[in-house]
Amino acid sequence: MTDLARAGSSEKLSDGEPAGGRTEGSALRKLGPGLITGAADDDPSGIATYSQAGAQFGFNMLWAMLLTYPLMSAIQLVSARIGRVTGCGLATNLGTIWPKKFVVGLVVLLFIANTINIGANLAAMGASFELATGLPSLPATIAFAVLSLALQLFVPYDRYASYLKWLTMVLLSYVAVVFVVEIDWYAVVKGFVFPYFPLTKNSFTVIVAILGTTISPYLFFWQSSQEVEEIERKEDAKPLKKAPWQAAREFVRIRLDTFTGMAISNVVAIAIMMSTAATLHASGKTEIGSAADVAEALKPIAGNFAFLLFSLGIIGTGLLSIPVLAGSAAYAFGESQDWKCGLDHKPWEAIGFYAVVVAATLLGLGLEFAPIDPIKALFWSAVVNGFVAVPIMAGMMMVVSRTSAMKQFTASKSLLLVGWAATGVMAVAALAMVVA
Repeated sequence: MTDLARAGSSEKLSDGEPAGGRTEGSALRKLGPGLITGAADDDPSGIATYSQAGAQFGFNMLWAMLLTYPLMSAIQLVSARIGRVTGCGLATNLGTIWPKKFVVGLVVLLFIANTINIGANLAAMGASFELATGLPSLPATIAFAVLSLALQLFVPYDRYASYLKWLTMVLLSYVAVVFVVEIDWYAVVKGFVFPYFPLTKNSFTVIVAILGTTISPYLFFWQSSQEVEEIERKEDAKPLKKAPWQAAREFVRIRLDTFTGMAISNVVAIAIMMSTAATLHASGKTEIGSAADVAEALKPIAGNFAFLLFSLGIIGTGLLSIPVLAGSAAYAFGESQDWKCGLDHKPWEAIGFYAVVVAATLLGLGLEFAPIDPIKALFWSAVVNGFVAVPIMAGMMMVVSRTSAMKQFTASKSLLLVGWAATGVMAVAALAMVVA
């Protein structure tokens, strides 16, 4: 058992009683916020970033995914724990650590980055639809935005969450691409164990972008808030600091859910890097314009089947990620302003919360009509996320280590160690890019 796994299994209930005990339900039923969070991590923004890494550096950025898995798992465990133990979202808890103006500033940056991501994701979805069908992209892009909004505004949360859970299956299309293209497995192993790449501004930027799109602030806010939603949705559920007897079952669920979701996220990212390294990099195409450009470039190199799989994945992951991007911005904004928040509420019951959802989606759609290169904006939004994540992660680690917030459910030493390591890695990577 790894230190990170022990971090989950060694939790204390009360009076030194170790967590454990009998769990209920099937493994599949325990998957929810963590699974959706991990899948949303591989949105068209992430696809473009991983594709750029594979096209530009071949297999030599695969090592980064071995680094990100334990780090992203730890920080998502922390975010889920904060929500489940306190019964409050991340912005509310950060308000106990940082001045409110500072938290609001971070939330504004999160909103801007998420809006850019939404716009770029919609553009990639529309372009992929046009490539696959030959129909114009703009009507499809607008339709995708309207569909996403309709689901969030008018579909009950429990049904909506089940749609998102099943939609994660589309990620299998990227794993399938690996079996379609010809892979140099010796080069893959070298990329994991003995990578070679020049230490330049470009390589540091790609590393920060990978970290920024895998360890991303909107994922922290989303998973923490979804744990709060789970409490509000279940009649007998309460924050763990008020109902410590529920901790054994809930910590087992959170661990299974988070480790599974992050593993799926990383496997898909590795598959994208491998497929683009084996095709685009090998053929000399090292610059990627968009996720849709990757699909189009694959067609003459890897064939129609790889092209269709990649296109399907872009559309599916876009439908999955846009609600998470808009929803996480709404949770962050709403909590920082003490608004009523949550997808369980009707739009007229949480006007401010849903106004942010609508604004983020429509502003993202509006980028389609602005003279802005969506892919440059997409890539740099991932870099911005890499910088914004550092103070948010530091605040999370401070919250999860305080008994005043967490009672007896403060994080174990192992989880604190890996969580702070994740924060340090993000800080060093961002600083290295600036220095380079």
